[in-house]
Amino acid sequence: MNTQAQYHSLSGKVIFITGGASGIGRAMVESFVKQQAKVAFIDIDDEAAQALISDLPDANLWYRQVDVTDSNALQKSLVDACAALGSVNVLVNNVANDRRQASEDVTVKDWDQCLQINLNPAFFASQVAMSFMQQEGAGSIINFSSINAIMGQPQMAGYVTAKAGLIGMTKALARDYGEFGIRVNAILPGWVATERQLASWFTEEEQVKWMEAMALKKLVTPDDVANLALFLAADESSMITGQGIKIDGGRL
Repeated sequence: MNTQAQYHSLSGKVIFITGGASGIGRAMVESFVKQQAKVAFIDIDDEAAQALISDLPDANLWYRQVDVTDSNALQKSLVDACAALGSVNVLVNNVANDRRQASEDVTVKDWDQCLQINLNPAFFASQVAMSFMQQEGAGSIINFSSINAIMGQPQMAGYVTAKAGLIGMTKALARDYGEFGIRVNAILPGWVATERQLASWFTEEEQVKWMEAMALKKLVTPDDVANLALFLAADESSMITGQGIKIDGGRL
């Protein structure tokens, strides 16, 4: 059973989440809604997004279908959400794609596309969000990296590179915008038991092997990750910035 702290500082705040329709993104949308926040989210999967909206009929939601590899469309969605909801207080750069591919088979197009999904959107969304946050005099940006940025992972060179880049970006933007009261942190999940991961990669055999290396012998869930995102978004973490925080059950 998921237990969730109540952060009163999040009530009425505007949260913008990329990749919010499923998996960790969906869990975060649901969690911020429970905090009485105004939630905007984007996703390329319109069917999943509409299902989420239907499941939260009383929520104050703003949604748009966006392909984040189109940086102009991404930035426009943020501007439009701010116009509709008043501003943005928290940006969660969650969107990702962990496609597997042998390094020797990666083409220039494959490489560029991987970074366009897993690295570039976080920067260009942050660019827009920070302009609004400066006017507010405060803000929180949460980037989603991965423990794979530290430990590596076979057949995922582009993804691992992008996730390592997000750690560097987090530290750089925290330095650039700290004087404006804007905090920038990264979450580094281990293997999270989302429906997609369980269906695509995470076999029962892999689960056993993975948990053997964990200090806590249970899988990380999307709700676990959402709880950490709530903390980093709230005023209770007001002196935390430039950090990469692992949530992996003690895998590393």
